[in-house]
Amino acid sequence: MQKNPIVVFDFGSQYTQLIAKSLRKLGYYTLILPYFEKLSTIKKLEPIGLVFSGGPASIYDKDAYKIDDDIFDMNKPILGICYGMQLIVDRFGGIVVPSKSREYGKAQLIVDNKKKTIFKDMSNYSVWMSHSDKVQKLPDGFEKIASSENSPYAMIQNTAKNIYACQFHPEVTHTIDGDKILKNFAKYICGCEKNWSMGNFAKHTIQNIKKTVTNKKVLCAVSGGVDSSVVATILYEAIGENLICVFVDNGLLRTNEVIDVQNMFRHLNIKLITIDACEQFMFKLQDVSDPEEKRKIIGKIFIDVFSVEAAKYDDIEFLAQGTLYTDIIESVSIKGPSKTIKSHHNVGGLPENLSFKLIEPLKEIFKDEVRQLGAELGLPKQMINRHPFPGPGLAIRIMGSVNKQSLSILRACDTILIEELNSSGYYDKTWQAFVVLLNVRSVGVMGDNRTYDNTICVRIVDAIDGMTATFSKVPFDILEVISRRIINETNGINRVVYDISSKPPATIEWE
Repeated sequence: MQKNPIVVFDFGSQYTQLIAKSLRKLGYYTLILPYFEKLSTIKKLEPIGLVFSGGPASIYDKDAYKIDDDIFDMNKPILGICYGMQLIVDRFGGIVVPSKSREYGKAQLIVDNKKKTIFKDMSNYSVWMSHSDKVQKLPDGFEKIASSENSPYAMIQNTAKNIYACQFHPEVTHTIDGDKILKNFAKYICGCEKNWSMGNFAKHTIQNIKKTVTNKKVLCAVSGGVDSSVVATILYEAIGENLICVFVDNGLLRTNEVIDVQNMFRHLNIKLITIDACEQFMFKLQDVSDPEEKRKIIGKIFIDVFSVEAAKYDDIEFLAQGTLYTDIIESVSIKGPSKTIKSHHNVGGLPENLSFKLIEPLKEIFKDEVRQLGAELGLPKQMINRHPFPGPGLAIRIMGSVNKQSLSILRACDTILIEELNSSGYYDKTWQAFVVLLNVRSVGVMGDNRTYDNTICVRIVDAIDGMTATFSKVPFDILEVISRRIINETNGINRVVYDISSKPPATIEWE
């Protein structure tokens, strides 16, 4: 972990990750830490600036999240956003109260002085508000530099202490020039030089891997997806033949997946060991319908299989995984007071007596950054642009228990969907596309016969990193062809529906 980051303290906002992503896109190394991180850890990082995120709480709540007061004595530039602003105002003796008029959505800033550093180069003052509290009284030493219709103190500053705070969210795209506020904070207020790029990240990560692994061997779990392929490539760059890549055929893969993955690793010139564990997975999953139980079972079997494989070699000390930051924050609240959504096979279900240490080169970066890293490492475009595929595979795309017949139906439908998206050019225009077997039967008519068959749901979404997503507005004529082919070519299906929910409130995968 390199020094001199801009540290973002997470107070539970759904936008915390966007702050870090936005600053990184601007070229500034940014690290997210929970608000309760130890002061000693923070000081070791030698941060160049601090950002306090938003959050669901109110500062006057009994159990409101508070940060170590000594952090303010570090004399680092601070930017508070939404709840972060409340925290600053409360800390220095101001007053925050519930607002009579809640403010959600777009608002127009009235800027007192456009020459203020934080607003440098801005031409649009349309911002995104999401709050039900407001500052009633400013602390001594602070001044208002912007207001909105419902927020008399939409942005404040204390230039003597180098503290800035805003009621709105500059990190979201709905704030038109929000990236300029973040840039101005990083460049002019923190005095930060651009120190973040995928090239630098790759170099730094390779060095860390070499230092950590030395001459030991690393067992790398690969799936053929972008994440594990990038992990394998960067590990191979670092340790060469000490990398042992293992691909497990769990019987939950798509049509021709095994052959495709093997060909992919031949292209990378990386040796690949393929293990057929289909029957092992199917036996353990029979009659299991709870999605969390499916995930935990699959995760445990993966570890068991890798443990057996690892026993065949000397000096294996590490297991590498393609865990992303989004996997971690959706699974456990290790980065702050975020809610657990679901477990991921990469981060849940690991036994306490795991015989090797985990190495996760991508755990601090987002999906779009992984694709950038893949390009930096020279991976082919078709591999980098491959749609995400969950570690538990098709098991979590079958509502209810998993069996061979359901998997056969799902594979056939999935193949049709991907074929049609590729032929229409929409595969590369969308983030992820798949089908879900609902195990919901309904009446239909085929020819002169009544049917009572199953339903397939088509799910296609647009996203940047998977943290949020909207359903893809694929033309109706393409969806019609997909539906017709699925019903005509797949036995047991008489109805196709299209999922038009977004994330949030839904997740991308159904389980």
